[in-house]
Amino acid sequence: MSSTTLSSRSTSGRAARARALTADTLTVLIALGIGYVGVGYLVTPDSIVSGFGLPEWPHGGASAFFSIKGIRDLASGIAPLVLLFTGQRRALGWLLLVDVLIPLDDAITVLSHHGSTATALGIHGATAVGVAVAAGLLLTERRNPAATTDA
Repeated sequence: MSSTTLSSRSTSGRAARARALTADTLTVLIALGIGYVGVGYLVTPDSIVSGFGLPEWPHGGASAFFSIKGIRDLASGIAPLVLLFTGQRRALGWLLLVDVLIPLDDAITVLSHHGSTATALGIHGATAVGVAVAAGLLLTERRNPAATTDA
């Protein structure tokens, strides 16, 4: 094997590790972020609802919505971590790709109900981009980059 081949393998191995680390970091940040939001809706909904970007929120009996949203956000944060920590990277990529729909819909909902454009794009839009990038990195990973040979 030539030194050029070894050098390109080393470079591609480092690139693959960097991509995997980026995907893992994004996944953990996204999961912890949405999990935190979910806990906020369950424990202190009044302190978190204003950050969503809508001009008004349900009151009275309709505020039960916060429990519904809270547990769903918490589960949305736990699921990617389970797949990440059990090594199910391909399934994690598909889950995140589907999950892009959530912040996209949040942004559309905020915009269509005359909420904050800055929040719709800056929080929900940016989240959608981050989730899509993580999904793309995971779905384009080689199965085992170290096993590639030039035989």
